[in-house]
Amino acid sequence: MTLLGGPLDFFLPDSSIATVPAERRGTGRDHVRLMVTDRTPRFIEHEEFSRIDRHLSTGDVVVVNTSATVPAAVDARTEDNTQVKVHFASPAAAGLWTVEVRNPIERGGTTPGPDLSPQTLRLRGGGRLHLLARSPRTPRLWVAAVDIQRDFLGYLRAHGAPIRYIPGPAWPLATYQTVFATEPGSAEMPSAARPFTAELVTRLVSRGISVVPIVLHAGVSSYEEGESPGEERYKVSTTAAAVINTMRASGGRIIAVGTTVVRTLESVADDTGTVHPGQGLTDVLVTPQSGVRAVDGLLTGWHEPRSSHLELLEAFVSRDHLETVYEEARVNGYLWHEFGDELLILP
Repeated sequence: MTLLGGPLDFFLPDSSIATVPAERRGTGRDHVRLMVTDRTPRFIEHEEFSRIDRHLSTGDVVVVNTSATVPAAVDARTEDNTQVKVHFASPAAAGLWTVEVRNPIERGGTTPGPDLSPQTLRLRGGGRLHLLARSPRTPRLWVAAVDIQRDFLGYLRAHGAPIRYIPGPAWPLATYQTVFATEPGSAEMPSAARPFTAELVTRLVSRGISVVPIVLHAGVSSYEEGESPGEERYKVSTTAAAVINTMRASGGRIIAVGTTVVRTLESVADDTGTVHPGQGLTDVLVTPQSGVRAVDGLLTGWHEPRSSHLELLEAFVSRDHLETVYEEARVNGYLWHEFGDELLILP
């Protein structure tokens, strides 16, 4: 595994990428693999996700993201009639949107988009998208105005599809929803929670493990090397904050399900680690330097080489330990991406 500064770098073969959901591979959602470790390199254990409750204790709090995935990928054509795919990442100020324009490839995948100038794209279904300017945060993205004749979510339901990067089978939108999904708004699935089932959640609650909801509407995950995630919409209720603070004060561990939850809780935590209710846009970046204040453990999927998500993981474990964990996953055939396996980092 090669370390070149910045996020962790390593070779990821195509065979490590899950293109088929677990339930379509002949097992249930919760039958993916789970690697368990802690924040010091004391142990690494291999487990099935359905037995995650073996590694949690009464009084722990599992914090989940209830944002639902929307069909945010829409076919479009440029002014010179080139076919492109528009990914609607997130709303911006003044009714505008942040979008990514990508090149479609065979079997449903995409690659980084063409070098466009400001122009108007024709959207599938008769709408128009006016590319106004490059995003000041991430120039690969655009700030754009949407011109359609119906409500936007209704338009996406009629003409959009789930965002996909890797060629492979097309799956229905329900495949990209977690059992917790209630509030539409994520361009891409908060996928760390995908293996949970209603039965597993019931088992956790029956053991005195709290399951607490927050919301963060995730944007696109296609950020290139050196780019950081953009602003994302979040919401933490008064009830959620109170449960997290009370249980932590009583000795319970706060386990974030996904990097979206970590980002949200760190956006509303003060220097003592106390979580406060709030909502709005967050641009908080969690790094090894910032550390974490409100979160004790993390359940996450496996991230691509040099992804900014890997820097967030280094807020929980050292670079050396993270390197060991990722090498262990590759050697043992763990699967990457939203349909893949999971990693649980405990305090």
